[in-house]
Amino acid sequence: MIAAHKGEIPFVLLLLPFIAGIGCALIFPIFTNSKPVFWTFLFLSGLFIILNAFYQPLHIYKARWVGGLLVFGILYVLGVYSIIQNKEINQSNHFSKTTSQFLLIKISNEPVWRNKIVHFAAEVIAGINHNRTTTLSGTLLVAVNDTNAQKLYYGDELLIPARYNPINPPQVPAALNYKGYLANQNIYYQAFFYGKQYTIVQKNKGNALITYALRQRQRLVNKIKNSLKDTDAIAVASTLILGYKADLSKDVLQAYSKTGTIHVLSVSGAHVAIIYVLLAFLLGFLDKFKHGKIIKAVLIILIIWYYSLLSGFSPAVCRAAVMISMVIIGKTFNRYINTLNILAVSAFILLLYNPLLITDVGFQLSYLAVFGLVVLQPVVYKLFTIKNKLGDKLWALCAVSIAAQLITFPLSAYYFHQFPVYFLISNLFIMIPSAIIMYAGLLFLLMPKIPFISSGLAFLLEKSILLMNKGLQIIEHSPYASFNKIWISVPECILMMVIITCIFYFLFKPSYKVAIASLCFTLVLCISLSLKSIGLSTSNQMVWLSINKHSGIVCRKGNSALVITDLQPIETAYQYNIQPYLDSCGVKNQSIINFNTDYQSNWVIKKQSIIQFLNNRALLLDGKSKSNFDLETLQPQFFYLANSPYPIFWQINHNLSDKIFIIDGTNSDRFISNFKQLAKQNKIKYLLLKRNKSYLTSS
Repeated sequence: MIAAHKGEIPFVLLLLPFIAGIGCALIFPIFTNSKPVFWTFLFLSGLFIILNAFYQPLHIYKARWVGGLLVFGILYVLGVYSIIQNKEINQSNHFSKTTSQFLLIKISNEPVWRNKIVHFAAEVIAGINHNRTTTLSGTLLVAVNDTNAQKLYYGDELLIPARYNPINPPQVPAALNYKGYLANQNIYYQAFFYGKQYTIVQKNKGNALITYALRQRQRLVNKIKNSLKDTDAIAVASTLILGYKADLSKDVLQAYSKTGTIHVLSVSGAHVAIIYVLLAFLLGFLDKFKHGKIIKAVLIILIIWYYSLLSGFSPAVCRAAVMISMVIIGKTFNRYINTLNILAVSAFILLLYNPLLITDVGFQLSYLAVFGLVVLQPVVYKLFTIKNKLGDKLWALCAVSIAAQLITFPLSAYYFHQFPVYFLISNLFIMIPSAIIMYAGLLFLLMPKIPFISSGLAFLLEKSILLMNKGLQIIEHSPYASFNKIWISVPECILMMVIITCIFYFLFKPSYKVAIASLCFTLVLCISLSLKSIGLSTSNQMVWLSINKHSGIVCRKGNSALVITDLQPIETAYQYNIQPYLDSCGVKNQSIINFNTDYQSNWVIKKQSIIQFLNNRALLLDGKSKSNFDLETLQPQFFYLANSPYPIFWQINHNLSDKIFIIDGTNSDRFISNFKQLAKQNKIKYLLLKRNKSYLTSS
């Protein structure tokens, strides 16, 4: 639904400067003190009020742009102010700015049990230093290695030692920026404890409403676990219906991701819409009564928000709940509301509550997808006219999928580096099973246990999920099911979004200028991608990877690479630390060997402890193996130290000032400390990879 004039979408226009202020405050964090920004906001607001009060005497009507400019300025400053206020690290009483012996914390989310360790985020309440208690603030990421920690729950207050570390930035090229991800959730520090290092002070001190919602959701998840047999079916049912993702396996996630149906596993607008349709049908009889429409609207809105509460108030659900609530109110009182304007209102409300939501991938993709459905879907639908009713409905569904997939493609490519080729088939395929799963699942969860009926609903729920999983796995393993290793930069992502917008605008309203603009933007994008591809194919790098407790060296010549590591390609550490770098460099041919294997090609030789990569030569010194070498003959530029090779101390007592020693994460802290002293005495250059960034050298 495209607005006929800007008066239909006032909130869309008001949202733009607000988002601009939020974005600028995130990209350029110049201000940490909110007072100057707050006074600027008050000044602009006061000026706006004065100009409106003296509208005629000051002849402001002759310069209408003044009012608009002030409104935009007020909203822009409001966006900046909201970011400063919401960033906990800016607060003067943040726990990191105070010296404490102990911290009093309160668990602020549902703890997750993973690999025998309990993980949770905690709100810091107070710090204790020499029996003196100080009120503190901030959020801390906590991991506890203790079997009894499974009994910890949301709202529990714990006393822990004030020992925490900052979140490490990405140490490997192209790896996930976990530090940035957590910073957008106001988490900057993490702590790890064992069983006897914490004390439970009080239980159930959290928000009563959230406590109730979490316990209700856990009760419903347990009901699913007790009634279904297949573990994957249990995980999908818990995720799809209730937003409980803790039990999802990597294989299931991959199947949904590669087929472009990952949105099904995120409780979102589609799920809320299904509930709305069901409730509207069940409560339809109320329309016959005098105030029945109002009662029906109130009941539907309350139930939808209750469901949003059970699903954890995710951005997608909140957006859908706000939108549907406004649509219901509008229909109840026979008011026309532009859908695009409602979308902007919901975004404004959520961002006003928490501006950091704008950094959430789900928030971004959710709003882009709905924007595509509202604005682009009608354009796609009008491309073909099908007279057959069934064919017309099928094409309408295809138009929905095409619009949502195309508008979200640039962001999906930027974040997930892939494009599902068969997205249209997979999305059409899951429509019926997902609807059955939602309806059968909701009835099964809400109904008391009734013989035959409950078991029948559980059987239908499980078989529908297994059918959907099986179908998606077939699509996933079909030839050319997805384009992988798509790595684009932020400017390229923006260019792609601009190009898609121009194309759709041209289809909606053909314009010579728009066509020229889209061609120009496409040319710029092609040049950027080509230059990047040429640069990668002609560059040579030797990368010393910083991997926690593991070793890794990559010799890359253009699109070919030799990986020397103690990891296997199927291991998680390899997938998260080494593979992203290879993919981002467009490596098509890669060989993987361990440190004891010899290898030879026309550009790299690995023989015993020697690596010769073009004009770079490195000597590998491993504490697990003994190697004899003659430094005078070998003349290596680099020494790579792994697994604390103590004999090295007896072999480097001559001039090595022009050499570089690289110490990886497998070396002990004691060895590193001793080596630092030796290096200082002998004026040796060294690079410590442990808890530091990887080291790249060009050849």
